[in-house]
Amino acid sequence: MKEVQGGVTAAQGFMAAVAEAEIKYKDRKDMALVFSKVPAVSAGVFTTNMVKAAPVLRDMRLIKEKEKAQAVVLNSGIANACTGKEGDEANEYMAQQTADVLGIEKELVLTASTGVIGMQLPKEKLQKGALLLKEGLSDSIEAGTEAAEAIMTTDTVSKQCAVQITVDGKTVTLGAMTKGSGMIHPNMATMLCILTTDACISKKMLQKAMSAVVKDSFNMISVDRDTSTNDTYAALANGLAGNKEICEENEDYKTFLDALLYVSKKLAMKMAADGEGATKLIEAQVKHAPGDEEARMLAKSVITSNLVKTAVYGSDANWGRILCALGYSGVNFDPEKVDLFIECEGRERLQLVKDGLAADYSEEEASEILSAKKVTAVADMKAGTAEAVAWGCDLTYEYVKINGDYRS
Repeated sequence: MKEVQGGVTAAQGFMAAVAEAEIKYKDRKDMALVFSKVPAVSAGVFTTNMVKAAPVLRDMRLIKEKEKAQAVVLNSGIANACTGKEGDEANEYMAQQTADVLGIEKELVLTASTGVIGMQLPKEKLQKGALLLKEGLSDSIEAGTEAAEAIMTTDTVSKQCAVQITVDGKTVTLGAMTKGSGMIHPNMATMLCILTTDACISKKMLQKAMSAVVKDSFNMISVDRDTSTNDTYAALANGLAGNKEICEENEDYKTFLDALLYVSKKLAMKMAADGEGATKLIEAQVKHAPGDEEARMLAKSVITSNLVKTAVYGSDANWGRILCALGYSGVNFDPEKVDLFIECEGRERLQLVKDGLAADYSEEEASEILSAKKVTAVADMKAGTAEAVAWGCDLTYEYVKINGDYRS
């Protein structure tokens, strides 16, 4: 597996486009289109929030009922959530307008929205946007990059990733773009992630792979403990790589799964690092936990703790907050066996706690480690063989500022 340039247009047969439709903002790209030259097998994973946006409900139905999709149209600025019948109609309108300009059936168009909850999508803007998207379609790497930029809301950087693998002697490419900066919490997040691949894979196996990788990628990040109404992770596989169809759990499937997990983890980490107001990425590694699920619970408990997040922001080695977060995770363990360490790139690991008690360490050295852009906390539970990693970010004054006036 090797990482290559680009995102959603990296794989064969995929194109992208952006438009300034002025849905909510002026003078910025706010619609994006991802299009496969041929119908593609579709799969998806969506928010667990009981309140689901109109595009989420529609995509869930289409991916369940239909074998394939050919396009995904996305808008930023307005989430089209909690918008009732009018919102459903606007979502269908966005799909129809896109289908019309592309000359395909409406059921082949998936939709995604992100932005403010409760506002209605203006239909005239959607029509304008669809026409502009058709005009701008390109299979260039730049077109994919622009698409990743167009779906940003409070994100400060665009996020994309692509890799190539060999399956059945053929070069297979996976590329993806995502957005997400706030309302991010395990069980997906205000994230839109569109993954494209030229792999030939059955719908059953593509869905199986996606459901498997979210457990250790997008469901292991948190910014603010809020699970969104709009989380969408959709994949299109058009088969143009020409490999023998992956239709069972064989070596080809494992190769594909590893690549999918790599892309998903890479994008998940980028989202956590770009959390609203964040200055640092926090990584929590749990070692020797009693089981896989317990390891995930422990790691997520650390990165979702506001007290841990604020301590990291202040470069304060307040290790008691980490032990406290482990303690209320819901996992049974012996606190008197736990070892805690912190580390960052370029410096040796520093032990803060040994067997549940403070170790002999330098506060100055600890503060220097906690001042890095990426801080890793390692918890050795000494209770089994399972491991897990979760990612979050520090909690800053800027987060409050951003969300205090988000609608304006």
